[in-house]
Parts: sequence; C-alpha cells; structure tokens
Amino acid sequence: MVVCISSPYAVGLCDSILSPAGVNRAVSPASFNAAARFSSNLMLGRESSRVCARRKKMLPGLCFVFKENEGQIGEQSLEFADSLRRAVEKEEKGLSSNVKANLAALAWSLGITGTAAAAIYYRFLFVMKGEELPYTEMMGTVLVAAVAAVGMEHWARWVHRTFWHGALWSIHESHHRPRDGPFEMNDIFTILNSIPANVLLTYGLYCKGLVPSLCFGAGIGITIGGLAYIIVHDGLIDRRFPVGPLGDIPYLRKVAAAHQIHHADKFDGIPFGILLGPSELKNLEGGPEELEKFVSRRRKASRSYMESKDVAVKQ
Repeated sequence: MVVCISSPYAVGLCDSILSPAGVNRAVSPASFNAAARFSSNLMLGRESSRVCARRKKMLPGLCFVFKENEGQIGEQSLEFADSLRRAVEKEEKGLSSNVKANLAALAWSLGITGTAAAAIYYRFLFVMKGEELPYTEMMGTVLVAAVAAVGMEHWARWVHRTFWHGALWSIHESHHRPRDGPFEMNDIFTILNSIPANVLLTYGLYCKGLVPSLCFGAGIGITIGGLAYIIVHDGLIDRRFPVGPLGDIPYLRKVAAAHQIHHADKFDGIPFGILLGPSELKNLEGGPEELEKFVSRRRKASRSYMESKDVAVKQ
C-alpha cells in the first residue's frame, strides 16, 4: 500500500501515530515539499516504488510506502492511514486559523495606526495653511497619542473599579445582567468617554500652537484606546458584532477569559482591566490556574459552536 501525503506536518505526525500491532511497516520518505498543501491518496499495487514516483510528478509531497508481512492490505493499515489523514487535516486547519487571525490583527493594527498618522499629518496641513510643517511638534503629537492610547487601559481600569463598581453601579449593573435587545444602560459610558476625545480633537484642529497640537494627539490616543475597547470588549467578548478570526489569537482568548472571570466575581471583581486583564490575574493566588480553566472552556465552547455550524451547513 502506498500513502502519498503532501503536508509539512506529515513527518512529525507519522512519528506520533503508532502503527497497528502485528504489522511490519516500512516508512520511506520519497519527497518533501514544505509549501505543498495537504492531500492524500491510497494506491494499491505491487510496484509500489514506481507508483510512488509517478505520484510525485503529479503532486509534490511526502510519499510513504507501507508493507505488510502477508503482502496484503489489512484494515489496521487503512485505519492507520485514515488516522494520519485526519491528524494532518486538523493540524493544517489549526495553522490556517492562526494565519488568518494574525493577518486580521495586523490589518486592524495597520488600519487604525495608519488612519491616526494620516489624521495627525492632515491636521498640520490644515492648521499651517501652506507654511512649513513643524516636524518636531508633529513628533510630540504622535508621542502624546501613543501615551494616551496605552494610558487608556489603566484609566479605564481605575474608573471601572472605583466608579462603575461603586457610585455608578446602578448604571453598570446592566452589563452584568443578560442583555435584552441590542443596547444596555451601560452603553452611556461609551458616549461619555467620547466627549473629552471630541473636545480635544476639535480644539487641536482649529487652533494653532504647541498646546493644541498636544491636545489633538491626546484626542487621537483616546480614540484609539476606545476603538480597541469596542473591538475587543463589545465585539470579541460580548459578541455584539462579528470580529472575524481575531478570536483565534491566543492572547485575546486569555483577555476574553479574564473578563469572564470578572463577571463570575471569582476574585472580588478582579480583573477590572480589559487588555491587561490576564496580567492582573497573574499576581493573584490561583489566578493563572483559573485563567487557564476559563480559556479551556471558551475553546471547547467555540469548537462545539463551529462543529454545530458545519453540521447545519451539511444538512
């Protein structure tokens, strides 16, 4: 029996899958092409080496020749080949998901940062009205925007812990209950947070000088932080809109799991942050273990959901 497999993972998988008991198999790699996609075929015949060579010309890959003592193809060998095929398909599917997730994250990052850089550049073109652009002032604006974007996570964590779970709990409580409809009372905080960003952007756009430039940078940074919050929290965690393959990024899985722990109130509400939620749990006794448990639950739930979708499509 000849099993021709085109996959960069076939070699490792063959080592990991044990051959059936009582079968004397000889595994000989005939060719290997790491760029080739997966395909497999079972071919029967006495002249196995010639068949394998002919198969190589049609599709570069990894060709294995399995020989049994009796010279016949048994059910165990077929089961082994099928196990290998399923394992390779699973591995390649996982790689495909990771590649899509990384490309999606790169696209989002480049899109947001590119838009922010373009906004800063055209702000100075608008304000200077044909005069020479103050590049030092522009760099200061970019620096303030970066600091404000990163600082938004720490600011949101402090506000969340101090006010949303304090004096403003009557509003934030709607987020900790099942949502009835597309909106909830807690959405008012999103509107309130947009007000200072719009004020800073408007002041920086229509006024000239160092202070307005820095204020414009602060407004850009707050906007970037707000967009990241909406995409990760409202999209990925709360599933209020689709975010594509971003949910397959390992760190974002931890972020989503950490926020579920916040809602489960396992550690008195910790973590209160979003993007740095996993870091908050690392400093708690039992936090890392609980995080891994919730990540595993989300992974299983996501796998079950995808399998149910596949079944529905096939039906």
